[in-house]
Formats: sequence, structure tokens, C-alpha cells
Amino acid sequence: MNSRIVLPAILLAAGLAALPVARAQGDIVMPKGAAITQQREAVMKSERIMAEAQRRPGLLAQYLHMRDAYAADTGWPFRVIFNQYLSWYQTWVGDYLGARNQFSIAHAAAADDAPSPLQGETYRAEPASRAILDLAKGRKAVFFNENHSYPLTRTLTVELLSALRAEGFDTFAAETLYDTDVDGPLAGRGYPVSDTGFYTEEPLYAEMVRSALKLGYRVVAYEALSDATGDAREAEQARNLERAVFKAHPDARLVLNAGYAHIQESGKYLGGMAMAQHFRRITGIDPLTVEQTMLVPHDKPSSDHPYRRDIVRALKPAQPIAFRDAKGKPWSLKHDAYDVSVVFPDEVIQRGRPDWATLGGLRVPYQVSGALCDASYPCLVEARYEGEGDDAIPADRVVIEWKGRNAQAGEVVRESSDAIPLADLYLRPGRYRVMARDISNQKRQRHTITVRAAGGDP
Repeated sequence: MNSRIVLPAILLAAGLAALPVARAQGDIVMPKGAAITQQREAVMKSERIMAEAQRRPGLLAQYLHMRDAYAADTGWPFRVIFNQYLSWYQTWVGDYLGARNQFSIAHAAAADDAPSPLQGETYRAEPASRAILDLAKGRKAVFFNENHSYPLTRTLTVELLSALRAEGFDTFAAETLYDTDVDGPLAGRGYPVSDTGFYTEEPLYAEMVRSALKLGYRVVAYEALSDATGDAREAEQARNLERAVFKAHPDARLVLNAGYAHIQESGKYLGGMAMAQHFRRITGIDPLTVEQTMLVPHDKPSSDHPYRRDIVRALKPAQPIAFRDAKGKPWSLKHDAYDVSVVFPDEVIQRGRPDWATLGGLRVPYQVSGALCDASYPCLVEARYEGEGDDAIPADRVVIEWKGRNAQAGEVVRESSDAIPLADLYLRPGRYRVMARDISNQKRQRHTITVRAAGGDP
């Protein structure tokens, strides 16, 4: 059975308990008297729709099935659950802004927030990458968290893998990797495929795994193999980490990527403790915990945490930043739960895609044309590294539609004097195979390209 069909139920069970409920295509708000039975019915319907989508030929047809299902049911209980399912597909096809808006978590000020780092003269801003690398010195483990529907929160992790490897970190773990591939063919193959994991279907998550392999990290899976949820799942994940990472390699140094509060170091989580709390209890290792999901930009500034609005207005950062005091102690929005908070800058949008897809300059935009689609829209354009198979998760993907309209299966849009639609892929310098597929998953055009660095060098 394809694990991508059954895994979301586990993820949603954890998500429903850990997060407030999302409003239909918008920010998450706390439910008042929401019926648990309605939520369960919505989860079952969402699971059924996703299973139906998985039987469609190719990712584009699957994504369009999910999108059509969302449009067909305007009921609030369904949409607040299905939002997250659809947002995953949106990340997989490269619609990062759509995914962010589809499943958006508003961050209001809270009673347990630390004072703003702008208050007084205590803290100074610096590039988050520099602060994290300095804080990671001498540590056995660094835990990054992410918002699964907002790949912005994966970018800094990808960027830092090389520097952390040079610092002596040698093992990489990520949530929902499948041990059947990670413990088997992945290392020899050298790149992720659909059987590598659930979130690895998204190109930036796949790039984390690919980069780790190329840099010489030992990649391990730690996902719970049982159907446990809540505290039991958290404890099982921690036990899996201890066994997979440290049992045979007691001197290992671990970089880990997980969702949301799985990495919190104190407080109640899902009726018990978070994975990071169980990890510290089992191993005796205190991980450096990097919080990346709370101080992010939203489609509506009113949904930003007020500290983020103030920081961005005052400092106008061009890259992710963190705060430390004169002694090097980091600032954290939730000082008991996480060691350091990352503040992300505003997004710059080009042809519908955010500039953070450059990964801090590791990648550059490469323009592709709807001409690749042979006038059959929408089509899915993918770029794969030269030397990787057609089964590889691509370096980047984008859906090209005719002026944003959703063509029906088999429909051919007649070219006119109007401009052919354009889109940007974000790619590292190098050689790639670029391929377009239509709604029926049929290949349209395929080309080999060379992507040059921003200065023009390959």
C-alpha cells in the first residue's frame, strides 16, 4: 500500500490535538463548541478524497482533483480540515503562496511570550544562520522545526546543512521519512523518490535529504511505525532516534527537522510530552531547538505576530535573523520551550513565486515558457538534476496555466497573439532535464538545460 495514502490520518490526528482549527482558506482560529463528530467526518472525507486523488495518473491530475474537491464543498467543517490536505499538494506542485494562504496559522500575542527583543538595549539582531552555527558549537543535536504547509520554514535548514557538516554534524533525520527506503536503497541511489517519505514529495524537503546525502550525512528515519498518536507517538519517535542514531554511533551529532511543537523542550504537548522532551529524557542530550514557525510573514499583515511586524518595520531585514545579547544568549519567543527564534523577512514575489526559493543565493530563477506545454494547459513543468532518474523528486516544479484558468482534461488552448504564460523554476547552477506533462500525465516537451549562477558562471 502506498504510505502516502494512509499517513495523513496520523498527521491530522496529531495536528487536531496540537493546533487550533483553521478557518476555511485563512488563518487558524480557536474553535468554539466545534463538534468532534463533524471533525472526524471531515477527516474521513478528506482521507477518501486523497485516496481517490492518488489513483489519478500523475501528480498534476491528483492536485487538480484535490483542488476541485475543495471548490465543490463549501462547508466549514470540511474546509477547515481539508485545507491542510490541499496545502500539502500545493507545496508539492510548487504553489508555495497558495499553500501558505490555504492553511494559515495566525500568531497573536500570548501571555507566555517573552518580552520583545526590541525592548531595552539587551538584544542585537544578526543573521540567523550565523547565530545558529555559533550556538551549535559543541552541541550533540540541533533540532529545527517547520510549518509543513509553508516551505519557507525549510529554507534555512537546507542552507545550513553544509556549514553544520563542516562543524562536525554527521547524521540527518527528518519527520515522516520511510525506513523502507532510508534503511535500504536511498543512500546508494543518492536522491529521494516518492517512496522516500511523505513530505519529501515537496522539492525543498527533498532537497534537504538530497543535500544531506551529498554532504556525507548518514540519513535516518525515526517516524513511529505503530499507529500511535499523541504522547505515545512522541515517545516512539524519541526511542527510534536513540536506536537509529546513537546506539551504534554514540559520538554521532544530529541535525533533525520536525514539525511545529515536536521540538519543544518543556510544557504539555498532546496530553503528554513532545518528542524533544522524550529525546532528552531517554538520551540525556539537550538539543539546540530552533523555532521557525511563529515569526513568519502571512498574506495579511494582521495575522503576523505583533513582534514580527515591529521587527520588520524597524530593522527591514533582508534575510532571516535571530537575536542575542552581549553574552551570546539567544532570544526566544517561548523562552522555556525553544532555545532561539528565527524572524523571517517579508517576501518578494516574482511571477507568482517567492524569492526565498533562492535558498539564500544557492539557487537562481530560471524562466520557463508555456511553450513547453504544446498548448495543452494546465501542465506541470519539472526540472531534475542531470544524472538522476526520472523517478527522482525534482529540484523544482511549477504548474503553468493559461492565464490562470483551469483547462479541462484533453482541452487544447489555441495559441493567439496573447503572450504565452511564463514561470520561474528555482535551481542551483548546473545541468538539468526539464520536462512538461499534461493532465493525463503524458510527456509534452523535454529539454536539457544549463543553469548559470547569478554572475553568469556555471
